[in-house]
Amino acid sequence: MQKLEEMHAGRRYNHFMRLAACLLFALATSASAVAAAEQCRFIEARPEREACYQRQDVARAARQKANEDRQAQQKLYEPMAQEDAQLAKSLRSICRGC
Repeated sequence: MQKLEEMHAGRRYNHFMRLAACLLFALATSASAVAAAEQCRFIEARPEREACYQRQDVARAARQKANEDRQAQQKLYEPMAQEDAQLAKSLRSICRGC
């Protein structure tokens, strides 16, 4: 049997390793996203740099369209949200102590 102190030390080590792995993953992900967004300005050849900017514009337009589609779908549910708010208001007005 392991001593109680050794078991706690092992748990602390495992917790620390998981935390370190999560932080490294988050750092790597954010660094690659920033590097991908800023890579065009470092291209020296003008035609290639302009092509890179055009690709980014197309990607940005696609993201904006996806966001607009998502917002349009959310608006479909807004009437239900309004009805839900009215129902909640009427339920709150019921006298519970009578």
